[in-house]
Amino acid sequence: MLKGKNVIRMKSITKTIAAAGLAIASFTGSVSAQDLTFFTIGTGGTAYTYYPVGGVIANAISNPPGSRDCDKGGSCGVPGLIASAVSSRGSVDNINAIISGLRDSGFAQSDVAFWAFTGTGTMEGKEKATDLRTIAALFEEHIHLVTLKDSGIDSVEDLKGKRVSLDEPGSGTYVDAKLILEASGLSTDDLTAEALKGNAASEALRNGKIDAFFVVAGYPTGSLVELASASDMTLVPIDGAAASALTDKYGFFAMSDIPAGTYDGVDNTPTVAVGAQWFTSAKQDDELIYGITKALWNKNSRKLLDFGHAKGKTITPDSALNGIGVPLHDGAKRFYMEAGLLSADGSPKMSKAAIRSELEALNARLGELMDMLQ
Repeated sequence: MLKGKNVIRMKSITKTIAAAGLAIASFTGSVSAQDLTFFTIGTGGTAYTYYPVGGVIANAISNPPGSRDCDKGGSCGVPGLIASAVSSRGSVDNINAIISGLRDSGFAQSDVAFWAFTGTGTMEGKEKATDLRTIAALFEEHIHLVTLKDSGIDSVEDLKGKRVSLDEPGSGTYVDAKLILEASGLSTDDLTAEALKGNAASEALRNGKIDAFFVVAGYPTGSLVELASASDMTLVPIDGAAASALTDKYGFFAMSDIPAGTYDGVDNTPTVAVGAQWFTSAKQDDELIYGITKALWNKNSRKLLDFGHAKGKTITPDSALNGIGVPLHDGAKRFYMEAGLLSADGSPKMSKAAIRSELEALNARLGELMDMLQ
């Protein structure tokens, strides 16, 4: 039973909620509470890529009551939808939250999602996340191994005996950092492992409390841009036999470089990349997910993606089905079928960009053969 101050506090909360309800009613006119749909997107730490990109996408798919019409420069989102990006611990946390119903959707690395869905890899022995469904592939994430130029760390093997942050358990970075250590012949027993995230890891590195830290994020990531501008930051290559072992064993990983100049004073760095994808639950309403997918790829949403974040330009319909290892949600599948991105059997069609790339590769190969014949 509530007593004294608790009763007063509850009355105050009730009045606040009532006032908020009146404000919404006043703002929307004839719109009722039943016309509003709230939709959460689990992202990651605020200093990394998932969170700001999640904010851009939430804006693109939202269409609050009273918004201007899409064709008049207003919102092109789902009518009555209010989406929000929610900071989280990352990929594993987001998948668990989707399956438990805590969040409506979330971003995750393609490898982590596939392992969760199938109960394999790092998720072997755990209950399969069979209700997990894909909305879209978004962008490529690169594994950053961050240190300072005078640290003496020039390779993954040099982490032995060092203080290294692997990010928080529940993050995709934590999963992949352990895989990279394993591919390099190391384990967490060979170093002092910390669980720092974002700006906390950057501050610890600058203050000498750790020697290096891992980040899996789309470049450029905000906290590292700041770190590079304030210190002699560098990136450690993840290449050679370790990278080959990782890409050979796990098809989700690909060798890829972080270009010179991405971070101030940091040279081109070979590393390993993995896809960032957007997931939801099979239990989500088909019509809602159809509308969300359609809104994401509305041509008028292009400006939001292109200018909202550096990674936004790489989020395109042409790559929306790249590396999908978890089944599409039926609502998303319906959109991709209508858009001509899926064949009748449900397999992805080759995009125009992919066709051009294949033709360019064939032409290059033909040129090499012609040179050999001369």
